[in-house]
Amino acid sequence: MLFELKSVFQNEGEAKQVNYRLDMADVSVDGVFPFKTPIDVTAEASNRASLIGLRIDVCFDYVRNCDRCGEEFSTAVKKSFSHKLVQNLIDDGNDDYIETPDFKLELDELVISDILLSLPQKNLCRKDCRGLCQICGQNLNTGSCSCDKRQIDPRLEILKQLMD
Repeated sequence: MLFELKSVFQNEGEAKQVNYRLDMADVSVDGVFPFKTPIDVTAEASNRASLIGLRIDVCFDYVRNCDRCGEEFSTAVKKSFSHKLVQNLIDDGNDDYIETPDFKLELDELVISDILLSLPQKNLCRKDCRGLCQICGQNLNTGSCSCDKRQIDPRLEILKQLMD
């Protein structure tokens, strides 16, 4: 989606908003395609005292397998991102601003990178996920197992014999 910003840059107090849906079904995260439905995107650029601000609000369903128990789960995600826009950058090493020399901004690339950078490192179906039993593989969220959890490290077995 190409966002035309010429009127925002040229008129103080001007604001412009765009709403659209972004299909990220073909975007892979760690070999998984977690975006089953399109992302709802609202972007608003505003000129406040000749400073151009861009606010991006996204809403999407994030579908992954839990890193502890392996069960598939879906989470409704709402996030907001903000950026500062300039027409020309003086210093190329400045990552605080996004350059828009022709008053146009490609929103799709920016939204995709914002979303991917905001995803969690660890995907859990819930905060208190108990995971799987290390012995039998039972999902401990759905029930307990009868495995003996007091297994002793074989390297320390000789010390147990001294105690007996």
